[in-house]
Amino acid sequence: MRYFFVLLLGLALSLPVAASPWEQVKAPTQGQSESIGTYNNGCLAGAEPLPLAGDGYQVMRSQRGRFYGHESMIRFLHDLSKSVHQLELGQLLVGDIAMPRGGRFSSGHASHQTGLDADIWLKLGERPLNESELIDVQPLPMVHIKQYKINKKNWSDKQALMVQLAAADERVARIFVHPVIKEQLCQREWTDRAWLQKVRPWWGHYYHFHVRLHCPDGDSNCKAQQSPPPGDGCGAELASWKPKPKPKKEKVAKMKKKPKPKPVPPAQCLALLRTPVEG
Repeated sequence: MRYFFVLLLGLALSLPVAASPWEQVKAPTQGQSESIGTYNNGCLAGAEPLPLAGDGYQVMRSQRGRFYGHESMIRFLHDLSKSVHQLELGQLLVGDIAMPRGGRFSSGHASHQTGLDADIWLKLGERPLNESELIDVQPLPMVHIKQYKINKKNWSDKQALMVQLAAADERVARIFVHPVIKEQLCQREWTDRAWLQKVRPWWGHYYHFHVRLHCPDGDSNCKAQQSPPPGDGCGAELASWKPKPKPKKEKVAKMKKKPKPKPVPPAQCLALLRTPVEG
């Protein structure tokens, strides 16, 4: 009986996560780009695909179909890659943007739902990667996670300048990086430090940075996020992220928390999901 239970458990754990309805839609709707709802509960009408390769950039893992974005995000990525290329920093590697109609992922992202979020790796290529390399490209960690310190072997002025180029763009609302990376940026002497306000510490972003754009002008159904606090965020706010020693506690049986119900998407998104593919 015990063996049978273990076998069932093993089979359950090996089953793939069921795709969300948004992951089953393989084509965007027609028309002009429009971001609807919030970054973590919304959708995207009239998405544009980012060409899989361009001037100074490549899209990784394109087989997942996450290279769609609002037209403003697509323009931003082209502009950033050109700047990175002109400064000879290296080949830009673009990760997930959004699905063809935005919406919720079954796993991996809570945001990236309106086509205004994009992941850009901090790994800068010296040459364009071939198709097989792009499918299985491995990240380059910039942080020693357990030691909570920068990986000096991988982090350089090139990565710092790339983040600065992105954050200084007026279209950008936020950039998420690991707290240790934010610390490195704070320690540098910059002529203008205003852009540092946009660079927000967040766990997990130790090999890539997450760009989030403002709601585009005219997208009345796009819900903006509250602005970051005043200042560059390099003082006590950043220090509060540093791990603190945990006091030893007696083990106490914990009750399993019920998963929070996912928010209902805006009505416009539910209608968008049902819109048939034209052509």
